[in-house]
Amino acid sequence: MTDRNPRNRAPQRRPDRVRRVAYQVIRQVTAEGGYANLALNKALREARLGGRDAAFCTELVHGTLRWQGTYDAFLARSVSRALEDLDPELLDLLRLGSHQLLNMRVDSYAAVSEMVTLTRSELGQKRTGLVNAVLRKISQRTLDQWIAAVAPPLDEDRLGHLAIANAHPRWVIEAFDRALEGSGLEELLVADNEPPRVTLVARPGLADVDELVAAGATPARWSPYGAVLDAGGDPGRIAAVAGGRAGVQDEGSQLVAIALASAKVDGDDTNWLDLCAGPGGKSALLASLMQDGQLTAVEPLKHRAELVRQNLRAAPGNHKVLVGDGTKPTWPAGSFDRVLADVPCSGLGALRRRPEARWRRTPEDVEELRPLQEALLDSAVTSVRPGGVVAYVTCTPHPDETRAVVDAVLARRDDAVLEDARPLFPGVPDLGEGPDVQLWPHLHGTDAMYLALIRRS
Repeated sequence: MTDRNPRNRAPQRRPDRVRRVAYQVIRQVTAEGGYANLALNKALREARLGGRDAAFCTELVHGTLRWQGTYDAFLARSVSRALEDLDPELLDLLRLGSHQLLNMRVDSYAAVSEMVTLTRSELGQKRTGLVNAVLRKISQRTLDQWIAAVAPPLDEDRLGHLAIANAHPRWVIEAFDRALEGSGLEELLVADNEPPRVTLVARPGLADVDELVAAGATPARWSPYGAVLDAGGDPGRIAAVAGGRAGVQDEGSQLVAIALASAKVDGDDTNWLDLCAGPGGKSALLASLMQDGQLTAVEPLKHRAELVRQNLRAAPGNHKVLVGDGTKPTWPAGSFDRVLADVPCSGLGALRRRPEARWRRTPEDVEELRPLQEALLDSAVTSVRPGGVVAYVTCTPHPDETRAVVDAVLARRDDAVLEDARPLFPGVPDLGEGPDVQLWPHLHGTDAMYLALIRRS
């Protein structure tokens, strides 16, 4: 049979493979609640993307998710209907296109053309006209011009302006401003938007920094066991990491574990507890730092407890991993010489690594976590013996999850005191007035880890 409409049968242009992978990862994160790092790593492996393609895909995913709220403010000025009336899959396409136009060195014509092709492939021909029109509007201004057009004036609403200009929800900026006491907020927000470097830890007695340096890393600034992969790459290719003698761990996480292990205790020092251990990075470092004795690692979820076991597989000694609730100890009070309480938190200190978290978390999350944080710290203090120490640790600088929790627990007890933790961070500058320690991305190049050192009296 003769084709009566041959002009309608022209082959359609295929979408760019890298952009398609990036879009599908973004959909997993926004629609299914996935985690960007896990979804992206899996997608890169399955699509066999490496080198420049992998780097481009990573920036498409992380950048789009990181700047999501800011792009939504721009798109609201460029779409004739409310954003909540757009189909979520269409909105994600517009965000992905906006990132290429405003924050990447992609030619505007190429970016719009590629996104129209991707729209046709993923959502059908009917959506292409809207995508083309909206992205052309976005392309008519630079990022700075869009910020000037949309954000409130800096001198009238400083925090509102910074929220748009630096892609953070206002409530997060308000919490950071409280924690910083008005100094360094803009520098922190800029640092939060910088992709973090891959940081490794050489677990003492199992590997050393020289081995990691020989594999292409450079020594970290503060941790004597840390090294940084400046050029990125797959840390799993390093023999020490593959064998569990080293691991991937932010330098801030290393520093708080080292601080706990360095604190002075009187008497025996052979029984340590990691009360909230999963996935086990700090457990592995603590176990390696022990001279003798046993580390007990507690984790309520079975699959995360298995991750702890994997992280401890190379550590010397007979360490225990328990599946259980840290707020309901199965051991006698005063059983341990040192206790790490790295409690569940909002994770606002690791926004560099988790680009989706800033838009996923809410003020209600902080409020809901507070009772658990207090219960875990109270359990930690009860679990340590007189003369022993507890490190209360969070990966958030939010004041309601840090000092407020410590103050609330210690106010109810007369058998514990807060000690100055700053001497346990030798050589690390800008540690504030103490006695607790707050690390910062813009000051220390680490996640915003918090530590309070508490001694059982």
